Amino acid sequence: MEKQNESVRDRLLARLPQPENFDSYRDETATLLAKHEKALFWEKWIPLTLSGGALAIIALTGSIVGPPANDVKTAFLILMFLSIIYKVSYNISRSKVDLLKEIKQLQLQVLELQASLQQHGDQ
Repeated sequence: MEKQNESVRDRLLARLPQPENFDSYRDETATLLAKHEKALFWEKWIPLTLSGGALAIIALTGSIVGPPANDVKTAFLILMFLSIIYKVSYNISRSKVDLLKEIKQLQLQVLELQASLQQHGDQ
């Protein structure tokens, strides 16, 4: 078990960015975060569309034929349930991206400090 932990540790440490690559790592991080933000933008519209569709069903059928039939109520409930599920999924994804953003900011700050220390050490 100890050998496996060392292997995982070595692989993780090998993937850490180096201070010499600070500028390219900053650009990669900005690209990654922009990609995640774009995906979240579209992900937030799914629950809004589902709940809007559910409300439209009730509004249209309620005003045309009187009280909504059981089939309409069932469709409304299904769409609202799906909307809630997608909203929870969006909130989880949003939290993940926010956490990733904080971690990347910390990494960039550490890399910048390391690069600064290396420059002062070389002088």
